[in-house]
Amino acid sequence: MLRLEKRPSDSQTMAYWSPVLAIVLTLICGAILFMSLGHEPLGALYTFFIAPLSDTYGWTELGIKVAPLLLCAMGLTLCFKAKIWNIGAEGQFIMGGLGGGFMALQFLDAESSWVLVPILLAGMASGLLWAALAAYLKTHFRCNEILTTIMLNYIALNALLWAVHGPLKDPAGFNFPESATFADAALLPLISEGYRLNISLFFGLFAVVAIWTLMSRAWIGYQIHVLGEDASAARYAGFKEKALIWFALLTCGALAGLAGVSEVTGPIGQLIPQISPGYGYAAIIVVFLGRMHPIGIIFASMLLGLTYMGGEMVQMEMSLPKSLTGLFQGMLLFFLLACDLLIGYRILWSKSADPKAA
Repeated sequence: MLRLEKRPSDSQTMAYWSPVLAIVLTLICGAILFMSLGHEPLGALYTFFIAPLSDTYGWTELGIKVAPLLLCAMGLTLCFKAKIWNIGAEGQFIMGGLGGGFMALQFLDAESSWVLVPILLAGMASGLLWAALAAYLKTHFRCNEILTTIMLNYIALNALLWAVHGPLKDPAGFNFPESATFADAALLPLISEGYRLNISLFFGLFAVVAIWTLMSRAWIGYQIHVLGEDASAARYAGFKEKALIWFALLTCGALAGLAGVSEVTGPIGQLIPQISPGYGYAAIIVVFLGRMHPIGIIFASMLLGLTYMGGEMVQMEMSLPKSLTGLFQGMLLFFLLACDLLIGYRILWSKSADPKAA
């Protein structure tokens, strides 16, 4: 029979192989799923994971998906390193899009690209302030940040719905719940003409470098690392725990807010009810799949971004529901958590005891 035995120490080898094993198991279960739906499994997996990247346009579209995932994931990495379980990147993303979108609507007749500065700053400030609510509740009332940030996600979503159905709705929009289209000057510059990819990808890559440098070279990064490893040791060393919590959450909120405003001033170009397909939640998977390492997070962002494109592809090519994206992401997270058990435990095969032997 199979049994689990605790390892003397955590396996570093399994820490890196666990994500690979989780991906393989996800692909196997995905193939079984497609087969149960009456489709040829290998062909369906090809349509989901390979076909979206068959040309240059597909790669640029992947860049559009990767940019917000990188921004949200790097902010969450800072929080998770400090053992601050911020689940609110989705709400901070939405508030960033809402705050930045509101500012963009003040410049509908603008012609100078300098209007992007206050628009982006408004988006970052909105995400930062939304994260400040969770930071205040945690540091002053010891509220569990998991609960508060999740609830704030839904409040942010309803604030967006109220805005696009109410004060920010386009009067000339035939009663659709959307704002007016932003001025061209309020849209992020494209990296290459003919494609939708914009400079938000550079924002994401810069965030990767900045957060990695902060965590590996800066004094405050060391304090955050110690706080995450042992909060009592951090307090004994004289580190200001509350200040570190505020710093991590506000930085995460600002980056998620930047992701949100980049989305509405980028591929969307206006405020609509669905400015996020779940980037804030998917970024949590990115962080753990990438092992909180910058290179791993980049590749994990590409994989999760590809699931969004794959969901759209199978919807168009195979008439399957787009919700398969969430299903694949859920399976990936489930198998990752299951495989992570092997970091601290190993599976052993032992013969069952013979009851007659007693």
